Amino acid sequence: MKRKLPFPLSKEKSFYDSLSDWIGDTLYDDLTEKGFECRDEQIFMAFQIEQALKDKKVLFAEAGVGTGKTIAYLLPAIAYARYTGKPALISCADETLIDQLVKEDGDIRKISAALDLDIDVRLAKARAQYLCLKRLEETGDTTNEEFVELVEDSLPDFVYGNMSLQSTEAYGERSDYPELSDAQWKMVNYHPIQQCEACDLRNKCGQTLHRNYYREAVEIIICSHDFYMEHIWTKDSRKRQGQLPLLPDVSMVVFDEGHLLEYSAQRALTYEVQNSTLLLLMERIMVDGIREKTLGLMEQLIDVHASFFDRLDASKEITDNDRKAINRSDDLLALGKEAVRLSHAILEEFVFEGELFIIPEYELKMVEEYLDQYIYSMDLFTSQNDAVDWLENREGELTLVVMPRLVTDILREKLFSSKLPIVFSSATLSVFKDFSYLADGLGIEEYLSFSVPSPFDYDEVMKVVSTDVEDREKAEKVLELLEDGEQTLILFKSEQSMNRFQSQLPAAWKERVAFEGERELSSIVRDFQQKQIAILCSYHLWEGLDIPQDALTRVIIHDLPFPPSDPLFDARRKHADDPFRQVDLPFMLLRLRQGAGRLIRTSEDYGTVHLLLNPLEQQLKPEIESIFPVPMVAQV
Repeated sequence: MKRKLPFPLSKEKSFYDSLSDWIGDTLYDDLTEKGFECRDEQIFMAFQIEQALKDKKVLFAEAGVGTGKTIAYLLPAIAYARYTGKPALISCADETLIDQLVKEDGDIRKISAALDLDIDVRLAKARAQYLCLKRLEETGDTTNEEFVELVEDSLPDFVYGNMSLQSTEAYGERSDYPELSDAQWKMVNYHPIQQCEACDLRNKCGQTLHRNYYREAVEIIICSHDFYMEHIWTKDSRKRQGQLPLLPDVSMVVFDEGHLLEYSAQRALTYEVQNSTLLLLMERIMVDGIREKTLGLMEQLIDVHASFFDRLDASKEITDNDRKAINRSDDLLALGKEAVRLSHAILEEFVFEGELFIIPEYELKMVEEYLDQYIYSMDLFTSQNDAVDWLENREGELTLVVMPRLVTDILREKLFSSKLPIVFSSATLSVFKDFSYLADGLGIEEYLSFSVPSPFDYDEVMKVVSTDVEDREKAEKVLELLEDGEQTLILFKSEQSMNRFQSQLPAAWKERVAFEGERELSSIVRDFQQKQIAILCSYHLWEGLDIPQDALTRVIIHDLPFPPSDPLFDARRKHADDPFRQVDLPFMLLRLRQGAGRLIRTSEDYGTVHLLLNPLEQQLKPEIESIFPVPMVAQV
């Protein structure tokens, strides 16, 4: 149902002219009268977005911290959604940013109250952000984990009771279980091998209830970059299978922290094969009564798959990177091809097994879907094509990851070739006002762009300090800095770097420092903001963290956030004339600007950005200093 426009239309003016007038009146007068600050940069940005809507173009909107970017894109987005009758979609870098956007004192609630606008806002979180009832049951049956009973006790009565489904309520988000660690959550959340369409608990599933709710949105849908990219990647195949796309059609898209979209696209546009998953699934359907031929083929596949992963593990390059390059030997490829042949043979036998009804339908469907993806992934790995592949160790689980081709081609074809207005919003979209690094990585050939500075007086509130220090001495230097008790965020380039620092931490400091991954991240951030924690260590919070005033007065950059030398970045370097200048350095400078930007978020903020630079990093001081709004001071 279309909603009433927040301004009247007339025959004398087009919608876009009326929208421009309304934006001006709202930002110059209405919001100012309600106590909002009038910012020229914000008004300029809102008018540029209005122009992008009119032209149906891609817009890179780079606006410094404190500009008020959220309100600048919300006003045109709300009006455009009501005008077109389709919701506007706001895509955030991660789930933490979604929560900040819709919090009680967030911009959406503020302008809703100030303008007396009833804004329909609905969240569409990634599937892994929801509890899976099937996995919860399985974890309870196969482990003695105490947290399972706590989760079961928290479920609404209609899930396992006989209550009518006429009065269901959405439940089961990750944020509903802040006491669970990431490792515990991964035992009970949605996993891609689950077959929701064949699940007997589907109508009572929290994820299904959330999906049904946001699909009926008429104004604003908010999701993560990862989920939007999964939508783009699966949209056509879901339609072919008679399923609804993950997201409904929208009128426009805003990518908040849009510089991170490429990495979400990379995560979404990959196929994964894990070491243990195939064995676990096969064991689930090796039931009494299964035909001997089928059973023999399954046992052969299990053996070949195990040999493939043994050889794969032995063929990986030994590096500190999360993504390990693979030496593709003839023996390894032969094992992969044999696994594909056996998988095809098993699928043929499953046709007969299905007619016998020996294997439970849900389990059979799950294994069939998994083998289809397994075959496609292994075909990509063993064939000669443009696919990029690597090996990861995810919490002790070996995982082969295959990307069919670089995301630029796919995004250009499936997203940026349409006439959908798309706005990239961030304080860091360019390198020295040049947007080509981001545009080239995303496959965007034509775009509008602008860059406006932050309205803050950084000379008065911000200090940037660099210290020359060897890597082995960085932990000791950090502890020296922390002695003063300031509220401090320490940023690391990778999880491995953070873990090394944690291992060097004296026992006396253990209770004083919080590390990402110990429990649900938004709950750690909340405790940090409330000063229940004085020191927060993270490798993800380079962007999106909003901790105002004295809750955060220092950011320590433990190491410069260069991209790893892994197969994915190596593929991009291969297409560059000067890999360091075209790939590594722009990536690092963009991420460093974001990390430093965590410090000054409001006009009342102040503090210090402290960089610890090893000898190689010290050579880049001129480039590093150029991205800061104040001169960098050296400290011995």
